[in-house]
Amino acid sequence: MTDPRMRADEGLGGFLRSRREQLRPEQVGLPSSVRRRTPGLRREELATIAGVSVEYLERLEQGRDTNPSVAVLGALAQALRLSDDEKRHLAMPAMKRHSATLVPAAHPVGEEPRSTVCALLDHLDPTPACLLGPIYNLVAWNHAWATVVRPLGALDGDRPNFVRFHFLNPMAHRIFTDDDWTVIADELVGWLRSAQPEWGTDGEFQELVEDLAAVPEFARRWAAHPVAFRQPGSRRLRHPDAGTLRFTIEVLLVGEGQHWLQLWVPYDDDTTSAINALLAAPGNERNR
Repeated sequence: MTDPRMRADEGLGGFLRSRREQLRPEQVGLPSSVRRRTPGLRREELATIAGVSVEYLERLEQGRDTNPSVAVLGALAQALRLSDDEKRHLAMPAMKRHSATLVPAAHPVGEEPRSTVCALLDHLDPTPACLLGPIYNLVAWNHAWATVVRPLGALDGDRPNFVRFHFLNPMAHRIFTDDDWTVIADELVGWLRSAQPEWGTDGEFQELVEDLAAVPEFARRWAAHPVAFRQPGSRRLRHPDAGTLRFTIEVLLVGEGQHWLQLWVPYDDDTTSAINALLAAPGNERNR
């Protein structure tokens, strides 16, 4: 049975509790020398700073009240010193509750991409590019991207998914340094948590979380409730056939928001040359 802490629908209460436990007393002007049984702020301390009752905050954290007002959420966001990404994560469910008729329902995780987007991927060759769904499921890709990543195992299985690959495939630890693996793991769980308000009730979302529940590296991060939104970055990987490859990752929103175009732009001439060599190797005929 799945650990209750891993439920995909734990929502607001888990997020508020995790942020309270991660906030250091000195960050809100309280003495840090006081002996504490648990890390972070006490519930009564946060309640006082936010101007709500301890009983009400307890109901929110335990999931017994899931419909706080916008004013209460604003006060908690300020008291918890939330980042812009965290505020956005907190606001989305409130928008859906209070303005349901104005917030369109999320498209299914497994929705097929538009044919024109797939054609765009092909036109981007020889720049490696792929199309991702909201839970980092791989939806489509071009020939150059497949040529680079297929030897890594990222396209194995009927429903390839970057999160599954990173936490379940031993190859991920071989192609990334320990530091890079850790950074990417943090990002992936943060992105998955950020997708939860929109897709947390989707069967594919819940199945993914349950599949990873027994993986300590995932479970620990999931319990911390990080949030992050997709943005450009960089990747360095140790390719079994091409050596070290370095990419600048550009991310573009596609359509109604459930798909993301990810371009792997070679960072240097060595990477460009290595990709060209992979594409020219026998057996790398153009197909998907």
